[in-house]
Amino acid sequence: MKAIKVMATTDVSGQIILDTPLEIEKNSRVEVIVLIPEAKIDGDETPKEEIVEDFRQAWHEAMTGKTIPVSQIWEGIEDV
Repeated sequence: MKAIKVMATTDVSGQIILDTPLEIEKNSRVEVIVLIPEAKIDGDETPKEEIVEDFRQAWHEAMTGKTIPVSQIWEGIEDV
C-alpha cells in the first residue's frame, strides 16, 4: 500500500474536501485515515491582542534601533 499525505478541510456536512487533487488512477478505492490537529492550523488560534502587542514590540525595537542584521539571523539555520 502507498501513502500520500494531503491537507483537506471538512464542510458543514462533514465531507472531506482535499486542497489539491490526488494524482492517482481515477475511480479507484482508497483507504482514508483522518488526523485531526489539537489546535487550528490556519493561524486563527492567536488572539488579536497578542498579535497587536507583538507588532507594537517589534515596531518599538525597529524605531529604537534594537535590530539584528538579517545575516546574523540566518547564521546556523543551514545546520537545522
